[in-house]
Amino acid sequence: MSTNYKAAIFDLDGTLLDTLADIGNTANDVLTDRGHPTHDLDAYRHFIGDGVATLFTRILPEGVPTSELIADCVSEFGVTYGRRWSENSQLYSGIEELLNELVRREIPIAILSNKPHDFVGVCVAEFLPAWPFDPILGQREGIPRKPDPAGVLEVCEALGVSPGECIYVGDSSVDMLTAKNSGALAVGVAWGFRPVEELVEYGAAHILDTPSHLLELFGES
Repeated sequence: MSTNYKAAIFDLDGTLLDTLADIGNTANDVLTDRGHPTHDLDAYRHFIGDGVATLFTRILPEGVPTSELIADCVSEFGVTYGRRWSENSQLYSGIEELLNELVRREIPIAILSNKPHDFVGVCVAEFLPAWPFDPILGQREGIPRKPDPAGVLEVCEALGVSPGECIYVGDSSVDMLTAKNSGALAVGVAWGFRPVEELVEYGAAHILDTPSHLLELFGES
């Protein structure tokens, strides 16, 4: 089997890294500090994915969020997450072996996330230092966040490939829409934060039951 795919672009949270507990605990800390109810960690599966500002729009009590309050929460989240980001986070099972094989095949790999850019960098440096991700992009001021195609197009330009030659791998509707909007192949993961049904509904062309299944989309080595 041969394919035209030449590169893999990955989401980070819920795709390569299980960061749910650290993000949820940090967000709950901010809510507690401000006297608001917290949420079960499992609920954060549906809150995460559209950036920190949207996260607080979703988790603050109805009628409470204002632009000023959300900005304050985002700032506090950054400080607290700076202390807690690595307490529980870890690679999903099988990711190490997948990345090793992609590198062996000389398939370029990149990361595109809605997580704040600085935190993407520290997470990659801590948990994924052995693999040559380039570029590594998080949410940056002035750059539209996913599902806008700008990030994928920036990655493709850096890699010297067309979007149609890329596979975008993620765990949410936002990721699937990002791939569709850019012209990349939308591939969802069954182990992430969101249910498979959501990924299919929003255009996943393939669902990976395990990380190694991605290799089949690149053909034989």
